[in-house]
Amino acid sequence: MTEARRIRAVFFDVGETLVDESRDFGGWADWLGVPRHTFFAVLGQVIARGEDHRAVFQHFRPGFDLAVERERRGEAYGYGEGDLYPDARPCLRALKADGYFVGVVGNQPARTAGLLRDLDLGVDLIATSAGWGVEKPSPAFFERVVEASGFGPGEVAYVGDRLDNDILPARAAGLVTVFVKRGPWGHHHAGRPEAMLADLRIDDLTDLPARLAALSTCRPR
Repeated sequence: MTEARRIRAVFFDVGETLVDESRDFGGWADWLGVPRHTFFAVLGQVIARGEDHRAVFQHFRPGFDLAVERERRGEAYGYGEGDLYPDARPCLRALKADGYFVGVVGNQPARTAGLLRDLDLGVDLIATSAGWGVEKPSPAFFERVVEASGFGPGEVAYVGDRLDNDILPARAAGLVTVFVKRGPWGHHHAGRPEAMLADLRIDDLTDLPARLAALSTCRPR
């Protein structure tokens, strides 16, 4: 049995979906006084074990308060134009031209929303988990995504680089899912069988508008 489906809204995760976090994580290594290759090696172990990325900070400095340290870093922390993946703006622009409602929302501190708005991405909505008061993979997060879109769950696509935080909980909430294989989580999770559960699997955002347009208008119920 099938049900008609038309995607009307597309939401994007932030880190390693639209934004390359290499500079930011490298900055944290410098802030901790740890060689960057050491920091990234431990981060890889944290990812492989399925732990929260914040565990990497505890490894080097037990009791590390990430929120406090973000404030201490001040302007040195955050994203800028140079951190956007090259395909981010063209993809967002193409989706808007195709008539989609386009949103950007991920697990980020409240300050990130302002930084992203300063980049003038041309999207309909920018929000963060801190601003919403709920984090992925909570079902409530994806309920907020659907509510913000103004459409039904099956009319909303969520694009992310992680199975645990993005694809699986979004799928459970009834959203269309797009798994992008990039960044440390994306490459690690791509080898898992659950990656095949995503409605679309892409290596970058270049072909996403065309892939969404070509996505079947029916799916099994």
